[in-house]
Amino acid sequence: MSGTRREGKVPQVEPAELEAAAALLTRAYEQHEPIDPLVKTFPDATPEDAYRVQQEQVRAWEAAGDAVRGHKVGLASAAMQRQMGVNQPDFGHLTSSMFLLEHQPRIEPEIAFVLGAPLRGPGVTVADAVRAVDFVVPSLEIVDSRIRDWKISIFDTIADNASSGGVLLGSRPTGLRAVDLRLTGCTLHVNGRLAATGAGGAVLGSPINALVWLANKVGPLGVTLEPGHVVLPGSMTAAQPVRPGDTVVARMADLGSVTAVFAPEEDK
Repeated sequence: MSGTRREGKVPQVEPAELEAAAALLTRAYEQHEPIDPLVKTFPDATPEDAYRVQQEQVRAWEAAGDAVRGHKVGLASAAMQRQMGVNQPDFGHLTSSMFLLEHQPRIEPEIAFVLGAPLRGPGVTVADAVRAVDFVVPSLEIVDSRIRDWKISIFDTIADNASSGGVLLGSRPTGLRAVDLRLTGCTLHVNGRLAATGAGGAVLGSPINALVWLANKVGPLGVTLEPGHVVLPGSMTAAQPVRPGDTVVARMADLGSVTAVFAPEEDK
């Protein structure tokens, strides 16, 4: 397999190659075995091709009985873009099954939006997004790559559902009027040790901007952000590696805290 370059046109992956790329990622999910970067096989592929691969996987998950419960914006902060070696945000789907720990995980603290009204682009403004949010909660996203050693390009992470693994939500809802998302500070502790600090302003200037970006990005694809869905706007800090037995606590000013406890290796 190889990417195909068309003279004078934007490069695209052929449908058969798209299906093959999705199959490789699906096998990595099922076998918990990472694969080589897809961009090596498809050097001419575009981000649009990668979203086609992602959507092919989502269709397969839904056909197998899974359900979309929300979306995530990835790589929304300069810190995360530097860490992953990319230069733009991406998005992925959150499904019912994504509360399971996969291999080689990392963890990120995020301010999660829970929607109370539908939101669909193009043309969504900050005001539209604010009206659509029911409440926010602190969250921890487990990010995980099916690509070996996290050697990812923007094509790899998009095709791999924005490197999604799972999500844990805090239990204290807060209305937007009670908090300034830009100034909300965060401390991330791993096993009692301060591992990272950040603030909401690191996420595209404000997490609400990430919600606007997402709605306008997925709208032309025929996707509406639905009431009750969870949207993760992006990490407030660089991602931190986690291991069996670790305890991770994210504390966010005015929002409370959320804790993840990873089972020791022998308990798995």
